[in-house]
Amino acid sequence: MPLDDLVLGLQRFVDRVIRRARRGRAPTPGRRRLLVVQIDGLSRGVLELALAQGRMPFLRRVIERGGWRLHPMFVGLPSSTPAFQMAAMYGVRPDIPGFHYHEKRHREDVYFPRAGDAARVERAQAAGRRGILEGGASYGCVFTGGADDNLFTFANMKRPSGTGLVAALTALIVLAWVALKSSVITILELARAVLRLLADPVGEWRRGFKWLAIKVGLSVWVRELFTLAVSRDIYAGAPAIYVNYLDYDVMSHAYGPRHGRALRSLRRLDDSIKQIWRVCRRVPEHGYDLYVLSDHGQALCTPFTDLAGGRRFERVVFEDFFTTQGARPVGPERPAGRHHLASGIKALRMGRAPGFFQRFFNYIEDGFPWVLGELKEARERDNVRVIAAGPNAFIYFVDDDAPLPIDRIEERWPGLAEALSRHPGVGYVFARSADGPLCFWRGKRLLLSADAPGPFAGRPDAALVVAGVGDLMAMPSAGDFVVYGIDAAPGHVSYIAEAGAHAGPSPEELHAFVLAPPAARLPEPLDHPVQLYPHFVRYLEGPGQGSAA
Repeated sequence: MPLDDLVLGLQRFVDRVIRRARRGRAPTPGRRRLLVVQIDGLSRGVLELALAQGRMPFLRRVIERGGWRLHPMFVGLPSSTPAFQMAAMYGVRPDIPGFHYHEKRHREDVYFPRAGDAARVERAQAAGRRGILEGGASYGCVFTGGADDNLFTFANMKRPSGTGLVAALTALIVLAWVALKSSVITILELARAVLRLLADPVGEWRRGFKWLAIKVGLSVWVRELFTLAVSRDIYAGAPAIYVNYLDYDVMSHAYGPRHGRALRSLRRLDDSIKQIWRVCRRVPEHGYDLYVLSDHGQALCTPFTDLAGGRRFERVVFEDFFTTQGARPVGPERPAGRHHLASGIKALRMGRAPGFFQRFFNYIEDGFPWVLGELKEARERDNVRVIAAGPNAFIYFVDDDAPLPIDRIEERWPGLAEALSRHPGVGYVFARSADGPLCFWRGKRLLLSADAPGPFAGRPDAALVVAGVGDLMAMPSAGDFVVYGIDAAPGHVSYIAEAGAHAGPSPEELHAFVLAPPAARLPEPLDHPVQLYPHFVRYLEGPGQGSAA
């Protein structure tokens, strides 16, 4: 197409301008440089499907003709980005049980998109460790990995990398090109959306345009910005670069990991990886080794509210498992909200009267908890705190700062774990004991070990799953109960509104991959992302290091 030829011509022109203006120090003789491309949320199974269907032709070509090796990787529990990146970037087994959790010792939640939380976790858990991106750049990550320059990284939101006049010049070139190219693509996407609306007005209107905003924002503007910024860093000779592409993960959360819209995003990511690879070839003196990997997969899930009559998991836990024995009464004479009006509304709610009037207040509670002055109390009552984080949820007894073993919990709430595990929206309930991790499944109490994997028996990865559960329950910040909707009776369940979910023990979530250049010497087998750290950090240790040594 003429437009494609124009785009490629402009791209080559920008590349030449940036290369002539590059400002990096002279390459160190014999030294290899690290470049990691992460495709967030892509399981090995979906990758293999995409390769077979021709959705990622560049990656398929480098595997079949370039000698690149696809290394299977088991990511451990939780199967989530923060835990993966902390392990791979700093070589620690982290205390990060989920994307959202509670720290009993500090009496505060950690929610990674919230400003300051990722930086605090990184300072505490990576203290004294050398990050694999020291002196380099990171894009779209949870943690910095020690990078000096970061863009859209939760721990340090900054402008694109570099300082000085030449850096500013190349940044302007990159941003101008991203704006031009992305504007053209956005216009095309909007035009296609209008044509789809004309062809199927009822269906397109019902589906809404949220997916279009996601596609334009992440799959056009952010992806192009990341790709061009990484290209500029390659020309500059940054010692290490890590870019995390979010397109597939976001589309998979919205529609499911094998939905057509999620799979189509992989073709655009394949094009971006090809572009980065071509830039590496243009500066062979910098000696970049390109790795493509994933941090976890996703499982197709049903939202818990669909199984619970619209009630959130937190509300079900408090109303169905705690209310009768110890829920604190709330009313105007015993206010617990921000003002007496909210307390009066809560008193009406606690009456649980039938009819339209009560349903209205239940709707307010579920959809707009801030109206009731109880954004915090929607998750905590009578020293019991419940956090729904995805297909995983955490129950904390916050009057004790230490993680509680099952015998301490059963002194207060006998039979609670068994009862939770019998709920149709619950797959597993994990707890701690003096003998090791316990699993409550379908009302049964099972002590997990490599020889007795309980409900995971029969899975080829059963021993790894049991080890992952042990790692999870050894984390001080994991809940006193860790609840998973994975393998619930009706199928996989998520405790938040999403079609694709991760953090749990399903094969789809746990089995990822590393695609490495032919000379790479990765550990075999890869049973935890912490094994990547020694290999990656060697790139910072001077001449003769890295995969080509």
